[in-house]
Amino acid sequence: MVTTPPASPPELAGGVTTHPLRLHSRILSAALVGTTVEFYDFYVFATATALVFGTLFFPKASPTAQTISAFTIFGIAFIARPMGAIAFGHYGDRVGRKSTLVVSLMLMGGSTLAIAFLPTYALIGWAAPALLSLMRFGQGFGLGGEWGGAALLAVEYAPPGWRARFASAPQLGAPIGYLMANGVFLLLGLMLAPASFLAWGWRVPFLLSAILVGLGLWVRLRIAETPAFRAAMAREAPHAVPLAPLFRHHWRALLAGTAGVVSAFAGFYMATAYALSQGTTALHYSRQHLLGIQLGADLFLAGGIIVAAILADRVGAGKVMLYGAVACGLAGVGFGFGLGSGSMPLVFATLALTLFTMGLVYGPLSAWLPTLFPVAVRYSGISLAFSTGGIVGGAVMPLVARMMADAGHAQWVGLLLTGAAVVTALGVLTARPASET
Repeated sequence: MVTTPPASPPELAGGVTTHPLRLHSRILSAALVGTTVEFYDFYVFATATALVFGTLFFPKASPTAQTISAFTIFGIAFIARPMGAIAFGHYGDRVGRKSTLVVSLMLMGGSTLAIAFLPTYALIGWAAPALLSLMRFGQGFGLGGEWGGAALLAVEYAPPGWRARFASAPQLGAPIGYLMANGVFLLLGLMLAPASFLAWGWRVPFLLSAILVGLGLWVRLRIAETPAFRAAMAREAPHAVPLAPLFRHHWRALLAGTAGVVSAFAGFYMATAYALSQGTTALHYSRQHLLGIQLGADLFLAGGIIVAAILADRVGAGKVMLYGAVACGLAGVGFGFGLGSGSMPLVFATLALTLFTMGLVYGPLSAWLPTLFPVAVRYSGISLAFSTGGIVGGAVMPLVARMMADAGHAQWVGLLLTGAAVVTALGVLTARPASET
């Protein structure tokens, strides 16, 4: 297990002991606020994909064709993520975590803000989905470098015994960002008539991203480089191309890490983007009711992350992830039946259970992945594993689930979650920590 010393001593002058969370509050705020902004941007797109993008950015065909086309663009970000992971990982391992995080935040925020001003298919034809695809690529490219840097910011400052709890800060950005994104859409749906929402209301959440990006930049520009990176650079010069030693010496860790990520992505996007799309179309649930249910279920994701982080500091991150994978696999068996039950309490229970078990995997993930790679290639390693696993769990599975539902097999889509859980369990069981201590 890779460990790093605390950046500052927990005991201050006069023998006064400071709690680790207070001592590193600025670092934890930078990790949390930054990923909250990034995931807000990412989830705003996911919600708009389920609600309006098919209608606005594609020609009038069957609703099924429009929905699948919109979800195809949604998946572009997961293809862009590994590219962003390679690019930002290169500079994160050579230049440092801080500056790389600032650039990734600006790229992600700029791409999101631009979507607010895009013309629709009715105005410019096929150029509309092309521009939307370009902006989605920018989102994915930026997020490809964001998560790894934020995770390392927290982990490499963590005092002994606090690694998983510190690492949960960027993980909590996911449920908070989702809560904010869907909360804005829910409020707009309550305030605006359907025609107004379709005409211009959907653009408001993308405009609000500018405020959040400004907050994120202000927080991140006030932090210093991580002590683990500074120590590594003092020992030896960085690799000219960190990707080369990563693939040459750590490819097994990369494969295991990628597998370990899959069920976290699958659980989240099945319970959010797919559930919202299926619920508001084939199942005819009220959009406002389903958004409210998803917001409530999102709290269980946050709870799962917190519970898992506390347990991981006691029994180990890998062990908690394994427990979470088993629970996620079992939850997947009933997912399709619960979502399609027509009972709102049962739909809520299904989504809450799925997100809670996903949190058990996702919570310790940012503490587990860095242990697989030495500092010199760690940014590249965890970013690439996280992003590549996201292609399978976050892009492929919701799209396959959508196709299964359209073919009349919606009750069985949860088995995709079960399969993802098996992949994650195999990744955790085959992973070995890096030799560097």
